[in-house]
Amino acid sequence: MMRKENLNYIFSILLVLLFQSCGKTWLEAKPDKSLVVPKSIKDFQALLDNTSQVFNINQASGLGEIGAGDFYITFSGWQLLFNVQEKSAYIWAPTAGFYNGEQSLDWSSAYQRILNTNVILEGIEKVKPGMTEQQDWNNVKGGALFFRAFDFFNLAQEYCVVYNSSTANADLGLPLRLEYDVNIKLKRSNLQQTYDRIIADLKEAANLLGTKSQYKTRPSKEAAYALLARTYLVMENYEQAGVYADLTLQIQSDLMDYTKLNSAVPFPIARFNAEVIFHSTFTYGIFKASLLTVVPELYNDYAIGDCRRSVFFTTNANGMTFKGSYNGDKTLFGGLATDEMYLIRSECNARNGKPGLALEDLNHLRRSRWNGIYLDLISTNPNTVLDYILKERRKELVFRGIRWSDLRRLNRDSRFAVTLTRVLNGISYSLLPNDKKYVFPIDEEEIRLSDIQQNER
Repeated sequence: MMRKENLNYIFSILLVLLFQSCGKTWLEAKPDKSLVVPKSIKDFQALLDNTSQVFNINQASGLGEIGAGDFYITFSGWQLLFNVQEKSAYIWAPTAGFYNGEQSLDWSSAYQRILNTNVILEGIEKVKPGMTEQQDWNNVKGGALFFRAFDFFNLAQEYCVVYNSSTANADLGLPLRLEYDVNIKLKRSNLQQTYDRIIADLKEAANLLGTKSQYKTRPSKEAAYALLARTYLVMENYEQAGVYADLTLQIQSDLMDYTKLNSAVPFPIARFNAEVIFHSTFTYGIFKASLLTVVPELYNDYAIGDCRRSVFFTTNANGMTFKGSYNGDKTLFGGLATDEMYLIRSECNARNGKPGLALEDLNHLRRSRWNGIYLDLISTNPNTVLDYILKERRKELVFRGIRWSDLRRLNRDSRFAVTLTRVLNGISYSLLPNDKKYVFPIDEEEIRLSDIQQNER
């Protein structure tokens, strides 16, 4: 990879480019194009490789994870939270006062990356690759398309209603910023257009990118396939979700043996471990281990022989807290990994009338998490198998930025709908299935300057 000092130099140029217009939103920021210096394939790859400041951090999953109901904090801990939006997300607050003048962190970080990707996509088209540079050129364009799709996907989970094919052409989607020309005035697309763009970007990225990447912070064909699987799952297109999960697992299918992890150390799971397909993270202050206590019914659902009881969790003053991030530290992992792909393929097989194949994947995953004799889950009833799988998704993918989108889609089925409840200072707050509060308010400054339609909740 490019030397760190060169990467930082090029990124400093882009920072100047991006921050020329204070007071503008990410949709309307107007950089001075005369300052654009990156011109070679290596320059643009260096911009994509800025993993620690832009591209692989602060993904738009934090507010959803706060609201997903898998943990609680005390009232004193809630009062100590630095950001108003964390407090609001925790109690599923209404639109009015949700940010109280703060910038929406998930919204702004995502559109910052989208603006970066559009700069790169415009710039790389002006570079004519040499005979030996075509794949490098392809990787830059494909990588930028992947990152843009990843942000559009995550934004759609927080700021758009759940996908419903019968209403998607009428439901509000995202402002789809696809050009570097920020003078183009944007309104919100419809939801079908939003998902169509995500899929189109990912399919083009898959055609451009190499099968596997040397670095897990860089997108690859398998990462594009994995995100397509996740996207189609959210859309309840179980045929296509299963196809892309299978394509991903044909490239990478490794699972860690959890019996070989040292659960006695603070963070037992290594960063860039064998399961990671694409690495990305998110965090908020509320996820601090001393504040966050896992709800007892979730922790108690892990059987005694399940290694995840000790790999994922440890004690704090109020009960059990989380330590099992695939980032290898306290920051939460929000990327793509093989365990999720096994669960997607398993769920799709169950929903498509193939319970035997569904159980093969489910038991294969569970065996890798088990200490001692493991007894396979057995059933020929697709509904029973589906219930097994959905319970396993919650346990396996805990604190990965996935539970919120799972709740949104599963609430559409009365068999799996849940009501979330939290009590704070003696006051009870509830989130009902299919509630408008499953959509977060858009950044207030964005609404003021861009005049796009706000989400009311």
